[in-house]
Amino acid sequence: METQKWIDKGLDFASEYGIKILGAIAIWIIGSWIIKKLMNATNKLMSSKNYDESLKKFLLNLIGWILKILLILAILAKLGVETTSFAAILAAGGLAIGMALQGSLGNFAGGVLLMIFKPIKIGDLIEAQGELGVVKEIEIFTTKIISPTNKEIIIPNGTLSNGNITNYSTEGKLRVDLTIGVSYDADIKQTKNVLMNVLTSNPKVLQDPAPTVNVSELADSSVNFAVRPFASVSDYWDVYFDTLEQCKEALDAAGIEIPYPHAVEIQKEA
Repeated sequence: METQKWIDKGLDFASEYGIKILGAIAIWIIGSWIIKKLMNATNKLMSSKNYDESLKKFLLNLIGWILKILLILAILAKLGVETTSFAAILAAGGLAIGMALQGSLGNFAGGVLLMIFKPIKIGDLIEAQGELGVVKEIEIFTTKIISPTNKEIIIPNGTLSNGNITNYSTEGKLRVDLTIGVSYDADIKQTKNVLMNVLTSNPKVLQDPAPTVNVSELADSSVNFAVRPFASVSDYWDVYFDTLEQCKEALDAAGIEIPYPHAVEIQKEA
């Protein structure tokens, strides 16, 4: 009798909730498939409209989260959960969570601001929050950049949007700042000509804006020249290192001394 009682309860439970559970599983499977198709279609549509890559990824993440929340609400409704009551509970819980996660909400708002005002985009070389790197991805809460040493750096969008951002890629050209010191015995005009020839003969040095060579300082043991070539963002480091090496070689070839500390030998009297 006791066993039959439990069997009857099990059958009643299965008849009452079994169909709902199967329906919820079906909604989850079909809903997940529909979401995947919608996301793929949205991605293709944004690509065909030439959406900015960072904006596209941000919107896809946002749409994905919204669709998943709607799917969960549909499943709860199928299981008999009052979605209106659930929404009220969710709102109350959201308020409490919002108080605890003010930083995350600030990061979300920062991500929205980055998408609206677009101070940076994927592929830009930027300096922000004391970090230098190329923007890899702008997500809902964080932005990822790749440093010159190939390290991934994650910056919260809240602090990124509220801080100073130096975007080296906006203008497409960067000035390379070098200081070359020569001996006081060197002829200034000859030295300028030698250094300028180095800049004009390098195909990666831009001629617009034109490179410049000027005396910048009369130092204690050298006359310092400000060597200022311009380069594209991608060629910056090539121009930097090539110019240093070629200036040294050109000055040596012209017999112009680059001063350096000399050891002085002191002879003691016998």
